[in-house]
Amino acid sequence: MAEDRFDLIVVGGGLAGMAAAVTAARAGLETLIIERGNFAGAKNMTGGRLYAHTLERLMPGFAEEAPVERCVTREKISFLTEDSAVTLEYDAPAASSASARSYTVLRAPFDQWFMEKAEQAGAQAITGVRVDDVIVREGKICGVRAGDEELESACVILADGVNSILAEKLGMVKRLSAHNCAVGVKEVIELTQTQMEDRFGCRDDQGTAWLFAGSPSAGYMGGGFLYTNKNTVSLGVVFGLHNAAGLSRSVPRLLEDFKHHPAVIPLVEGGKLVEYSGHVVPEGGFSMVPELVRDGVLLAGDAAGLCLNVGYTVRGMDLAVESGRLAAEAVIRAARAEDFSATQLSSYRTALEESLVFKDMKLYGKLPAFLDNRRLFVDYPDMAAGIMSDIFTVDGPSVPLRRKLLARARKVGILNLVKDAVKGVSAL
Repeated sequence: MAEDRFDLIVVGGGLAGMAAAVTAARAGLETLIIERGNFAGAKNMTGGRLYAHTLERLMPGFAEEAPVERCVTREKISFLTEDSAVTLEYDAPAASSASARSYTVLRAPFDQWFMEKAEQAGAQAITGVRVDDVIVREGKICGVRAGDEELESACVILADGVNSILAEKLGMVKRLSAHNCAVGVKEVIELTQTQMEDRFGCRDDQGTAWLFAGSPSAGYMGGGFLYTNKNTVSLGVVFGLHNAAGLSRSVPRLLEDFKHHPAVIPLVEGGKLVEYSGHVVPEGGFSMVPELVRDGVLLAGDAAGLCLNVGYTVRGMDLAVESGRLAAEAVIRAARAEDFSATQLSSYRTALEESLVFKDMKLYGKLPAFLDNRRLFVDYPDMAAGIMSDIFTVDGPSVPLRRKLLARARKVGILNLVKDAVKGVSAL
């Protein structure tokens, strides 16, 4: 093999790209990772919870050495109105099985660690380089162009994020639509160890994952999140871009208002802002998955639209890791067959179909349409807060609880409740 020609070039140093690089390098493929940021994770602001199961399969026991922040042992979901909150909480010890755990992560240190693991496996990495185009000869992708440089390879994996310009140039994905994505803005706020313990019960390596629905996204599809790290919290808002026309505030303003909500102020007051960032998130579900394979090229991670918002959990990182691994395994099979055609590489899509990635995305395929319902983010938080107020307020003779519940239900509409319940059960 010529020294300037690789078996595989991976574009993007995120979780999908790194999982692909580790897998391919372990199999002996000459692998190159190209990352646009000055270091792995430099441009990644994921909010950030990593479900361990797929990375545990790739690197058993990874959490013992990786720079994870905390193991999530406390789950919270809050429904917010402008001035109230109704919260559901679940507290449990860390799962005994390593693959059943989840961790909060900060992507800059975590991605750098992952790139080091890829290099230890034998991959080469270059950072601070933007890939401008792919090399196409006789209809087959056979490398990339970065400025005036050309780097040739038998195959290319595009793992360059949700707005993959390279995949768009190839016609494999459509131009990003507001109906298929959301914008997330996030602050990382530093707190003292005492504040972390007093406000979130963060002792030892225990952590909290907290989702907020209702007022954080101004009553539209989206919500707020808070994840506890070692000595910081990641606080942010995600907003469906297709509702931007109805928004009277900017998305950064939504985050600022969320941060000053009566239920949130005590969690972050006195903290020091150490990071602020924004990011586009794929939200289209299974219907957003594009063409995944062509001669000499595959798409993985966010570039393939692999993200899953179930309402009570948001998953992207675990799907990215799995898709990167499966993409690399398809390239390994192609290398052994000396055939990098779309027909040979289509084993990648077959593997995705048989994996948790497509199974879960298909399972929740109806969910994006169901969640695009303002009653879920306006009427139901109001109803929940109203019921709690009715239950816990004593200002005269009591009335039966059923009458209190019925009065609140009528404000939403009994028929609306029935319709949403039926659609919700079908979507879930």
